[in-house]
Amino acid sequence: MNDLEKLQAALRDATPTPDADAKAETLRLAAENFARVQENQSAARPISKAPSSGSLWKRTTAMFKLSTLRPVLYTTSCLVVAGAVFVAYEPFNDNGPAIYDADLSLDETVVSEPEPAIVTETEERAPAIQLRTKPKAEITAAPRSATKAARADEISETMTTSQTQSVPQKRYSSGGVTLKGSGRFGMEYQSEQDVLAQKPNNEGGSNEPENALSFPSNKQLRSQEAAPKGQWMGNDMYSITAPQDDTIIAPQPNNDQFAGALENPVKITTESPVSTFSIDVDTASYAYVRSTLLNGGHLRPDAVRVEEMINYFPYDYAAPAVTSDVPFSTDISVTKTPWNPDTNLVRVAIQGKKPAVEDRPPLNLVFLIDTSGSMQDANKLPLLKQSFALMLTELRPTDQVAIVTYAGRAGTVLKPTNASDTATILNALDALNAGGSTAGGAGLRAAYALADQMKAEGEISRVLLATDGDFNVGINNPEDMKTAIEKNRDSGTYLSVLGFGRGNYRDDMMQTLAQNGNGTAAYIDTLAEAQKTLVDNLSGALFSIANDVKIQVEFNPAAIAEYRLIGYETRALNREDFNNDKVDAGDIGAGHQVTALYEVTPVGSPAVLNDPLRYAADAAPLGGKELGFFKLRYKTPGATDSQLISTPINMPETPNTADFAAAIAGFGQLLKGSKYTQNWTYDDAITLATQTKGADPYGYRTEAIRLMKLAKARK
Repeated sequence: MNDLEKLQAALRDATPTPDADAKAETLRLAAENFARVQENQSAARPISKAPSSGSLWKRTTAMFKLSTLRPVLYTTSCLVVAGAVFVAYEPFNDNGPAIYDADLSLDETVVSEPEPAIVTETEERAPAIQLRTKPKAEITAAPRSATKAARADEISETMTTSQTQSVPQKRYSSGGVTLKGSGRFGMEYQSEQDVLAQKPNNEGGSNEPENALSFPSNKQLRSQEAAPKGQWMGNDMYSITAPQDDTIIAPQPNNDQFAGALENPVKITTESPVSTFSIDVDTASYAYVRSTLLNGGHLRPDAVRVEEMINYFPYDYAAPAVTSDVPFSTDISVTKTPWNPDTNLVRVAIQGKKPAVEDRPPLNLVFLIDTSGSMQDANKLPLLKQSFALMLTELRPTDQVAIVTYAGRAGTVLKPTNASDTATILNALDALNAGGSTAGGAGLRAAYALADQMKAEGEISRVLLATDGDFNVGINNPEDMKTAIEKNRDSGTYLSVLGFGRGNYRDDMMQTLAQNGNGTAAYIDTLAEAQKTLVDNLSGALFSIANDVKIQVEFNPAAIAEYRLIGYETRALNREDFNNDKVDAGDIGAGHQVTALYEVTPVGSPAVLNDPLRYAADAAPLGGKELGFFKLRYKTPGATDSQLISTPINMPETPNTADFAAAIAGFGQLLKGSKYTQNWTYDDAITLATQTKGADPYGYRTEAIRLMKLAKARK
């Protein structure tokens, strides 16, 4: 016997023989305890009475009726059902994302027929696609029609979703193949075909689809905030540029709107020798262009106003003498056109007088702040607060500040307060939060009423509206806005507008407000832009030195065959408006500059675009080298009658070389897709801007050259 066998024998000898009576007693006690716990001591369960036939529902109901512990069983069943629903519709949990592979195939057994194609935005609609309750769920969609089926045959992608952050659940879908997250993710993703088919035109642009969105295989979907840059996806979609790992970002709706106008055409001097327009000192377009290019977006041509790009930069114009009664000086020059050697550029410019800070009158300023739900983004209300905080450093102690907000309804947040009480003003700004709809009309009325209360003899009152331009409650028609603002403008309260953010930016509305409120329109995309607009150029933004400034140029048909005004399309005036003092025009603030460029074609130049008329009378030459005659009308603030300034435009012996303003003019025309720049390129614009950059203490011109390089890379 080996050691193992010895051990086994020892264990058998050591094990006592079971007592039969003790074993029986133990089994009896176990049965009693089991019956007590099951609450079934009186009789056996009547299982034999359960129906053996009938529907599943009938047999299940009978089982519950015959069972004991019904509350426990009911509760357990409900928990099982709830867990199944949670797994199916909530693939994300606090421990991180649960990944699902989506097989976009046509399996009609999985998903019911989607709803008809209606391009609308709704809250909390039922998902178009149901996730199966297993770690890797197939997701399929049934075709709406034969056409849809044919298009769906082209779709075979695999997409994965990951949790990023809490976002409101929205639906921007035309039906069809859609992957919808829920709970904290709350976003939808569509196939390329559906996105391209869904093309509502909210911006005045083309309805033609742009093949900018694609869903290659095995790409990861993320929310908007997960990506570094934005990109326009056609006329109605805004998306985020995919990072280097080929991440695809869901498109976001874009409702930015612009007051688009066709590019000024070439005019024949013998037929239309006079050009008339209102000056424009706004800079919003350049800042918007910069924001779009820096964030990787596709720039729409109607967002580009060339005159606002030119006027964004300071130029070395001679200022008027301090003792002069005229509030500004004029500067006229002729240079060679960089994009056409057979034409010239005539530059007409004015430089406003800038009084000393101690000489300016007290200021009554009402901040009218949009606090609607659309202002919650970081580049809207948070940036707005920082911008106004910067501005306070430039106000004098005797200036007064009040704050009115609007979101659903308007209300006064801060009563008129001396600018020296910065703590009170900053606390009022810090307390602002975004939420609700946009009662723009009510906000304007409340702000104007408060400004009227603050008025005093010899003081200036101005409403400073800060918004993304989304006026959707109250006065929302530009013409109605214009009428309301003109009435308050005539009573002495002016209006300036600051635009913030993207996605529902109403540039057209802001232009209407500022132009008719005797104010300026600026776009604030960074804190540096706020510094430029509200600190460095505060006097120009808030203190007018001349109102209703109009320019009229008459060209000499003996010297100039054709001409065109570059930019100012939205500022054009009729010829007779120049002498009509009731016609409103732009205003010049303290220290402001205005630059306008005409491209002119000399008589006999090969660049003439139009054939001469067979029956036209020959123009009588005026002699000398006079190209045209410049006239300007303006009103001093508060006056009703205008004053006239005029001077001839003479051709120099040798035209000057093109300058930085010409480089910016060419850049702006390239962005608009102008037909007049011929073979000129972004490289040419970069070269000219680099050569003529000159002094650049704030880096504005260096930044412009960088934008040119970005535009070249993205063309």
